[in-house]
Amino acid sequence: MFVTWRLHGSLPPGRCFPSALASGRAFVAMDRMLDSTCTGPLFLHMPEIAKIVTDAIYHRDLQAYQLHAFVVMPNHVHLLMAPLVAVSKVMQSLKRFTAREANRILGLTGQPFWQDESYDRLVRNDAEFERIVHYIERNPVTAGLAAMPEEFPWSSARPIDNRPQVDNLPHSRNDPTCPEELKLMPLHFVMPTCASSQAYSKA
Repeated sequence: MFVTWRLHGSLPPGRCFPSALASGRAFVAMDRMLDSTCTGPLFLHMPEIAKIVTDAIYHRDLQAYQLHAFVVMPNHVHLLMAPLVAVSKVMQSLKRFTAREANRILGLTGQPFWQDESYDRLVRNDAEFERIVHYIERNPVTAGLAAMPEEFPWSSARPIDNRPQVDNLPHSRNDPTCPEELKLMPLHFVMPTCASSQAYSKA
């Protein structure tokens, strides 16, 4: 499942994500608008808030979903995952926790942090899976935030050697401790690695 969500007020009034049934071009056009906007909130550009979102994404890996790729842009987030619970529950958990922590840092109360709407699309095959991974991890390069995907700190593209490791997670799909439901998923939903580690921290 490919999911994108954005900060409240990050698009002009009346503009919103296209439906999942719309063409990919419609989504890319809207995403480019988010990448190039000079107005609206850019709270995720703050390292301390970007880290909260990144840590929350990694924390739920192998609990609420199998994580494949993600990026935290200045005003929106892309996530590619194989959900283990209802997607609505995943999004509610991620948005609620990160909004509370971010608003605490910003000193804001009574104001929405995330836009209610989100965009989600079911990945249909391996080719689409690879295209989406490429799109997500190259988003910072396309937006002019990094020269190479691995240089951007708030992304799954960051080299694993630079990430603090999470202890006691399985490291292979063949690992006996890897959850059985992940072993049985199609390959375009489950990558060969069942583990993921925490990333981030470029202040």
